Amino acid sequence: MKKRKIIEIDEDKCDGCGLCIPNCPEGALRVIDGKARLISDLLCDGLGACLGECPRGAIKVAERAAEEYDERKVMENMVKQGANTVHAHLKHLKNHGLTDFLAQAVDFLKEKGIANPLEEDMKNNHKSSGGGESPCGCPGAREMSFEAADASGEAGGGKAAEIKSCLRQWPVQLHLVSPMAPYFQKADVVLAADCVAYAYGNFHNEFLKGRALAIACPKLDERQEDYIEKITALIDEARINTLTVMTMEVPCCMGLLNMVKLVMRGAKRRVPVKHIIVGMRGGIKSEEWLSD
Repeated sequence: MKKRKIIEIDEDKCDGCGLCIPNCPEGALRVIDGKARLISDLLCDGLGACLGECPRGAIKVAERAAEEYDERKVMENMVKQGANTVHAHLKHLKNHGLTDFLAQAVDFLKEKGIANPLEEDMKNNHKSSGGGESPCGCPGAREMSFEAADASGEAGGGKAAEIKSCLRQWPVQLHLVSPMAPYFQKADVVLAADCVAYAYGNFHNEFLKGRALAIACPKLDERQEDYIEKITALIDEARINTLTVMTMEVPCCMGLLNMVKLVMRGAKRRVPVKHIIVGMRGGIKSEEWLSD
């Protein structure tokens, strides 16, 4: 066994209400003897979808030695509970960008001769994308590392057709990225508000070159609790080298910085964090290194 994120239940706080149970698609939770219990490490993916449903605050995500999450064991449990439960589980994997586990789940259904409840969605996504298979039906969520040569070119000057991107990986949206992807390991990371790259003309050469990227909108994006978990994982598990947070000068953008500050207070590691504010008409308004 090795250390990984997994849920932990405080029995003193838990009153056995069971509200967390429907929000664990993997079936890792049961109410036993009047308390919610994690019945198997193998069934818990550690994402904490159950956290927000506990009115007593009895559930948290902790890091401890645990058996590796086993998608096949989960699927065996899902199938016993019926098609609706299978559908909920597959949607859970898709929405969290867990494409490897989703591929394993789909393969399991094929082996057992069981219909895939997401098959129509996957076909429709495939048609609308013009091809390109992906386990979750969304080629845009597939992890890719780009050739180093592509990231070495200058992104400024010359004709539009000659401008080279400094982007090193895909995907980039924070909901879709996996903190454990190889391009995040011990990397210098830029966490940018969605509008930054449009406002700052030399974003690629000055800030993206040689760095991994994640983007988010603190005003419009949903499930921002997932963002906090992922930023924490980047620091504690991917062990990133530095984090550059880039926001626009508008007030709502400060939500992204506030999330990072919250993570800094709870993370196990300390990494240098710089905050850069970009003006709406381009240019850098301010930049500073954050302290704990």
